Amino acid sequence: MVVAQFSGGGRGGGWKEMRGFGLQVIIGRWFMFFASQLIMAVAGATYMFSLYSSDIKKSLGYDQTTLNLLSFFKDLGGNVGVISGLINEVTPPWVVLSIGAIMNFFGYFMMWLAVTGRIAKPPVWQMCLYICIGANSQSFANTGALVTCVKNFPESRGSVLGLLKGYVGLSGAIMTQIYYAFYGDNSKTLILLIAWLPAVVSFVFLRTIRSIKTFRQANELKVFYHLLYISLGLAGFLMALIIVQNRLNFTRIEYFGSASVVTLLLFMPLGIVIREEFNLMKIKRKSLDDLPELNVVTQKPPSVELATEPEAPPAQTEKHVSCLENVFKPPDRGEDYTILQALFSIDMLILFVATTCGVGGTLTAIDNLGQIGASLGYPSRATTTFVSLVSIWNYLGRAVTGFASEVLLTKYKIPRPLLLTIVLLLSCVGHILIAFAVPNSLYVASVIIGFCFGAQWPLMFAIISEIFGLKYYSTLYNFGAVASPVGCYILNVMVTGKLYDKEARKQLEASGSRTGGGEDLSCTGAQCYRMAFIIITVATFFGCIVSLILVFRTRKFYKGDIYKKFREEAKAAEIGMTSAENASDKRAPAGEVEHRATIATVAATTSNGK
Repeated sequence: MVVAQFSGGGRGGGWKEMRGFGLQVIIGRWFMFFASQLIMAVAGATYMFSLYSSDIKKSLGYDQTTLNLLSFFKDLGGNVGVISGLINEVTPPWVVLSIGAIMNFFGYFMMWLAVTGRIAKPPVWQMCLYICIGANSQSFANTGALVTCVKNFPESRGSVLGLLKGYVGLSGAIMTQIYYAFYGDNSKTLILLIAWLPAVVSFVFLRTIRSIKTFRQANELKVFYHLLYISLGLAGFLMALIIVQNRLNFTRIEYFGSASVVTLLLFMPLGIVIREEFNLMKIKRKSLDDLPELNVVTQKPPSVELATEPEAPPAQTEKHVSCLENVFKPPDRGEDYTILQALFSIDMLILFVATTCGVGGTLTAIDNLGQIGASLGYPSRATTTFVSLVSIWNYLGRAVTGFASEVLLTKYKIPRPLLLTIVLLLSCVGHILIAFAVPNSLYVASVIIGFCFGAQWPLMFAIISEIFGLKYYSTLYNFGAVASPVGCYILNVMVTGKLYDKEARKQLEASGSRTGGGEDLSCTGAQCYRMAFIIITVATFFGCIVSLILVFRTRKFYKGDIYKKFREEAKAAEIGMTSAENASDKRAPAGEVEHRATIATVAATTSNGK
C-alpha cells in the first residue's frame, strides 16, 4: 500500500518521495518509541544475575555473603542513576546513551575477563566496581530513552512506562534465547553477550532518541494498545518456548531458529510505526489539497491617534528568593516541584519507604533464585526456567499494570498508590511460599515475585511524575530508583546472605568439617532461607501499610483531572503558534503564508483526529 502511494510520481519522483517518507519515519516520534523499545529489550542484564552468579562464586571462590555483596553493588549501579538524570538535564539524550553504552561494555567485559581467568583474580572491591559500572549503564539507558518517551507522550505516561519497562522485564528471556543461539550452554559467555549486545543496540539508535515537540494524536492510546498486543504475543511465544525447552533438549540450530522468531517479533512494531507515519502523511496531503487559495492584499492602515495613558508607577524590585527558602514550601501536587522540594516532601519519603520494602524483598528473591532452587533440590536446568518465568511475569506486571492503572485512573479515578498497596500485599504470598518451601512452589513463587516486582516500577515512576511534575523528572525518576539498592542491601546482604552463611557453617560443622574462609559455602534444605524470607514478608507487609498512608494523602488529588494541565498547555501552544503566524503574515510572501497555513492545518487536524 505504501509503495503504491509513491508509484505515480513520474520518473524518479516516486523514489524521491519514498526517500522523503523514509526520513519522516526515522525522525518521527513513533520510530523514536520503537528504538526505545529495542534499547529497553536488551537493558535488563541486572535481572539475569542468577544465571551467571554460580560461575562467579565458583571461579573466584566467594561465599554467599560476598556474592550477595556483589549483587548489592549490581543493584546499586542499576538503580542509582541520579548522575545520569543530572546529565540529561543539561545535555541531549544521545550523550546519556553514549556514556551508558561505554560503561556497559567496560564493566561486563572486565567481569568476563576475570571469570574466565584471562586476567589475574581481582580483589572483591574491584569486582564490585566492575559490576556497579556495568549495571549503572541501565540507568543511563532508562534516563536517555524512557524519560524522553514520557516527556514526548505526557498524557499516555502509564502506557509508555508499562510498555518500555515491560520490555526491560522481558529482556532476561530475550537475551537468554540469543545467548543459547550464539554461544550454546556456556554460561560464562553470557557475561560477554551482556557486554557487547546492549552497547551495539544503543549506538545504532543513538541519534533517533530526542525530545520532540508535537501535539497529541487522537488515536494515540489505540496505537499503544496495538504495540501492547505485539509485546503480549512476544511474551506468549517466550512462555511456550520455555515450557518446550524445559521438556526437550534443543540443538544449536533449534536455538538459532527460536532466537530468529524472537528477533522478528521484536521488529514487528516497525510496521505500526510505518502505518502511523503514512497516515500522518495522508493527512498532510489532504490538508494541502483542501487549502483555499490565499490572496495577500497589502494596504496601508489609517493613522490612528492613540490616547495618552498615564505612566505606570515604577515596578517594585522583586526580592530574590533563595531556592533553599522554598524547600519546605512546595507547590500543589501535580505542579513542577524543584528537586529539593520533592526530595524533602513527605509524599516522596512515604513512597521511598514503601518501595524500599517492596522492591528490596522481591529483588532479593530474584537474585537468590539459583541458590534457593539448589538448596531445595531442584535440578540445575530449573534455574533457567525460574529466571525466564520471572522475566516474562516481570514484563506482564509492568505492561498490565501500566495500561490497567491508566484506564482505572482516567475512567474510575482509582489512584495508583492504591494499586501499589495491592501489589505489595500480593508479593507477601510469594515470599511465604519460599519461606515454607511447599513442594514445587518455587515455580508459583517465581510467577508471583516476577509479576509483583515488575508491577511496582511503572506505578512508582508514574506516581512520581504525577505528584512532582515533569520539569525535573530525569533526576526524580532516578532518585526513586535508589530505593531498590537500599532495600536490597538491607534484605539481601544484611539479612539473607548472613543467615544463609550461618546455616551453611552450622551444617558444615555438623558434618565434622571446618572452613578456612573464602570457600564456597553451600547449604541444603528448607531451613537455609526460611527465617530470611519470614523477615522479608514482615518488611513487605510494613511497606504495604506505609503505602496506604500515601493513598489517603493523595485521594483528593487523584479525584481531579491530573492531565488537564497538559491539554491546556498544548492548546495554548497551538493558539500561540497561530497568533504568531497571523502577526507575521503581513510581511511574508504569499508562498510562505500558504506554507504556514498548511502546517497549522495539519497540526490542528492531527490534534483533533479529523
